[in-house]
Amino acid sequence: MTPTLRKSRIISAGLYAPERVVKNQYFNELYKKDVDSFLRAQRNIFERHYMATEQATSDLIVPAAMNALKAANLTAEDLDLLIVATDTPDYISPSTASVVQFKLGAKNAGSFDINTACAGFVTALDVGNKFIAADPRFNTVMVVGAYGMSKFLNFDDYKIATLFADGASAAILQVSPDTDGILASEFYTDGQYHDYMGLYAGGTHMPLSQEVLDKKAQLLNFAKRIPNETNGIHWPRLTNKLLERIGKKAGDINHFFITQLNIGSINESLDRLGQPHSKSHNIMDRYGYTGSAAVGMCIADAVAVRKLKKGDLCILLGSGGGMSMAALAMTWGYDT
Repeated sequence: MTPTLRKSRIISAGLYAPERVVKNQYFNELYKKDVDSFLRAQRNIFERHYMATEQATSDLIVPAAMNALKAANLTAEDLDLLIVATDTPDYISPSTASVVQFKLGAKNAGSFDINTACAGFVTALDVGNKFIAADPRFNTVMVVGAYGMSKFLNFDDYKIATLFADGASAAILQVSPDTDGILASEFYTDGQYHDYMGLYAGGTHMPLSQEVLDKKAQLLNFAKRIPNETNGIHWPRLTNKLLERIGKKAGDINHFFITQLNIGSINESLDRLGQPHSKSHNIMDRYGYTGSAAVGMCIADAVAVRKLKKGDLCILLGSGGGMSMAALAMTWGYDT
């Protein structure tokens, strides 16, 4: 007899954005041109947050994690597992999760990092769900998405530097007492794009050297251009695969939480699915593009404004360099 797998649900969420707010006007003055109009109209970005010089990615995670713990009425010692999704870690080694585990005092939690770039939070959420589903030793799992990209921006390139920002999100998973929770996931990778966008220096491919630093090769590099329509094609495709698996239609979806880089791609995806743009909860107007933290920050923000109701069908869509995509369907477990 096949054992019945446990289902998990999100019981709380938290976010943190660093204190420094950088409005679009900053870039107008920096570049002596109007970039604000484009960012507002084409990206829905009005401002973003940058971490302080002395902050590391783990310093963004800790307050987001504490907010999630407080909302769940838990302590760090209640955590069985901590999963950190980031492509801007504190170090190449050891894991940022181990740093956060220490800073939180989560002495009973195992920990590890994952890196699927900006698809990281959705990927980590599914990994956490599968730990709970498969192993009764894991009952309380914290999933984190974190992004400290401001330290890797090349400010010589205004088209890139103006988009990215810093932030962190955290969600706590526990066993669902009913049918609500994570229902299905889908993943998609098109590895031909692995050298199109990323942080390519600092690893074994291109160890740091003075020559690398002189060329600014350690900074975020858009070496080639991924086709603009990529997300607008694959997000609806992955959504439809999820809907088929769970026996639902697009009209049954209450909320979309989608990678926050391009409002045009989000709206295009909703149009392809025949759904109103209002179903996507967007936060890039206040936080800019926070990469692997963005989807989790969207969820935490929706919780904060009490937008979610028990039983709401939610679709999460993450997309990042590699090219990696992750999609997840879940029903929300409580009224916010």
